[in-house]
Amino acid sequence: MTLARLALGAASLLPLAADATTVRVHYDSPKGGVAIRGDKGPMSWSKGAPASSDDGKVWTYTWPDELGEVVMKPALGDDKVSIGGTYRLAAGSTRDIYPFFGAPFGKVKIIPDFASPQLKNSRKLRIYLPPSYDENRAKRYPVLYMHDGQNLFDARTAAFGVEWGIDETVNRLVATGVMEEIIVVGIDNTPARIDEYTPCCDPQYGGGQLDTYQRFVVDTVKPYVDGALRTLPGKESTAIMGSSLGGIASVWIAQKNAAVFSKAASVSGSFWWNRQELVTALPPRLPVKFYLDAGTVKDGLEETIKMRDAMLKQGYRQDADLFYHAADGATHNEKSWAARVDKPLRWLFSWQ
Repeated sequence: MTLARLALGAASLLPLAADATTVRVHYDSPKGGVAIRGDKGPMSWSKGAPASSDDGKVWTYTWPDELGEVVMKPALGDDKVSIGGTYRLAAGSTRDIYPFFGAPFGKVKIIPDFASPQLKNSRKLRIYLPPSYDENRAKRYPVLYMHDGQNLFDARTAAFGVEWGIDETVNRLVATGVMEEIIVVGIDNTPARIDEYTPCCDPQYGGGQLDTYQRFVVDTVKPYVDGALRTLPGKESTAIMGSSLGGIASVWIAQKNAAVFSKAASVSGSFWWNRQELVTALPPRLPVKFYLDAGTVKDGLEETIKMRDAMLKQGYRQDADLFYHAADGATHNEKSWAARVDKPLRWLFSWQ
């Protein structure tokens, strides 16, 4: 039997072989079954080729390498195509995917009175769970840790009554196939925000509890989240992001914990802090991706440019492990951050 006939015949029943391309769809569908839609071979975008399963939870479909790269999506039954982007499988690869088919809306749960033994205080954690979290329980997720949690999801708790709209933005980016599903952990600030988010010590504002705060994030918050939720706990799936003082806190924490975080984003970061200490005392290049931005209207753009330039001199490469963006007309507030938060989200967690 030729490879072409195999492709047109029982492709889903082929054994996993070196000259075959395989997709394994992890989805609990004991009755409806899973089909594969795609751009080549027995697959098409209008009708799926049935995948096979021994347990109704993992569905396998295989095709010959001679088809080359294949773009595909799983479908539930005959008509429900998975939400989000398409998958590109190189010839000869084996790929595990974890789709979902329901409404592309995540949800936010609140953990009240979450204690910090390091800081001797407590605060809320506001946790965004992605759309598939309850639907596909086989899936685990990257995690983004964010500061100023009360500003992220709800205008009623946000500073000046304006939220970032993180949940709505992530929902949209996931649904349109430009971003991976993630868990977002919003860590509320406290009345000691300036102290907690800054290294020591600015001559005007003081500060200096960032080292203690970072131990709270790394040693208390992250272990709790990894234990309570279906996360991907490794460095490559863990990021941290904040704005203003939370921006420099994110950069500093990632620099100090490069074995924990692979990505960090500073939105309108306060790089003026303590005579631009984060710029002048920049450590050698680390295996961390950094996103830096600032608005063009009274938003510390000059200091952010200095930080970018210092990082480039250390060997960071624009669009590779450093992304810099100047937001035209933007200023230092939640409305401006909400308008462009899609940029760090897409760069840190781009689809595929």
